[in-house]
Amino acid sequence: MKILYTNFHTSPGIGGHTSYISRLIDGLNQDHDIAVAVPQESALYRIASNTPGVQAFAQPYPSKLQQLPAAAAHLRAILRENRYDIVHVNGTADHRLVMLALLGMHHKPAIIFTKHNDHATRSLGSRLRARFGTDHCIAVCDFVADRLAGGPYDQSGITTVLNGIDTTHFSKANAGDIRQMRQSILGSADDTRILLGSNAGTTEYKGWIDMVRALAQLDRRQIERLHIALAGPRPDQQLLDEIGQLGMKEHISFVGDLEDVRPFIGAIDVGFVLSYRVETISFACREMMAMEKPVIVTRHGGLPENIDNHADGWIIPPRNPQALASLLQEILQGRYDINEMGNAARRKSELRFGHQQFVSATEHVYRKTLQQHVRPRPATAS
Repeated sequence: MKILYTNFHTSPGIGGHTSYISRLIDGLNQDHDIAVAVPQESALYRIASNTPGVQAFAQPYPSKLQQLPAAAAHLRAILRENRYDIVHVNGTADHRLVMLALLGMHHKPAIIFTKHNDHATRSLGSRLRARFGTDHCIAVCDFVADRLAGGPYDQSGITTVLNGIDTTHFSKANAGDIRQMRQSILGSADDTRILLGSNAGTTEYKGWIDMVRALAQLDRRQIERLHIALAGPRPDQQLLDEIGQLGMKEHISFVGDLEDVRPFIGAIDVGFVLSYRVETISFACREMMAMEKPVIVTRHGGLPENIDNHADGWIIPPRNPQALASLLQEILQGRYDINEMGNAARRKSELRFGHQQFVSATEHVYRKTLQQHVRPRPATAS
């Protein structure tokens, strides 16, 4: 198959969409002809450009109406020249532009749409994309599948394909890397504080500020036994100001965007993903679990699908620092065997979150969709 992946994200940091597409590329590149059409400044463009056999096209996905015709013409040229079997779209902006680019084209590839977020699909735009620009829809978790059910994407069919990770790549970290990372965060590799960490990102909706608010509710002796570490870009100034107002600056570390998050994950003791909107299943949560870390998640989207509460992590209400503070107190009191919970998280990862199942199931969707996809017959000579 000839497969083109599109994505509108411009960030140079590796987020969920980048992880999703890059892992499909890794799994399918050997047997299929793979290309991406993404913004040149994005992490996905950089990764694809450095992957042998993958073609990377610099493609903008503008939001301004006056810029759409030129962007659609650029994408149309790519589609016309390469005649893909599948175009796999991953967001509203690239989905819309693919539809525009295909207008009037004789050869039209099958369009697969993956629903990554918790946004509603009842808008006019959603109905138009479902009706005229989707041959099949992939839901990344049961929550998303339930949210799509009964909506406009029913007509194209919905398949749940759980996000997978390479549990060989994400496994127990090297001891030397762990010591080096803990030293860089805590000042000493032998510091015995419990390190609460997240590689889920630092955008506001990720809810990480609730961990800071929870820590601030503890008494001073408890606070001194904990430290927070976050991987991702610099947060909004308003959130940084709140950290200062809470007196928590010395109890949190920002390590920046990381090309390889494994040393960071290896260094933490307990992971967390505290999102309260947008989030569905979270690659970051599954990466931390695969590396033997129990994870605290909120009861939002598909996040609870990752966790067996009190067995390999904890599920708390979203936007509830008080509930989180109570949990931190229980952890400090030794109510939980963190090492055993981490081992349970690893076992679940190997059983349920495997990369090969993810790739194979997605490839099956492609093949099934192509069998049902109606293409115009080539003209015959009279």
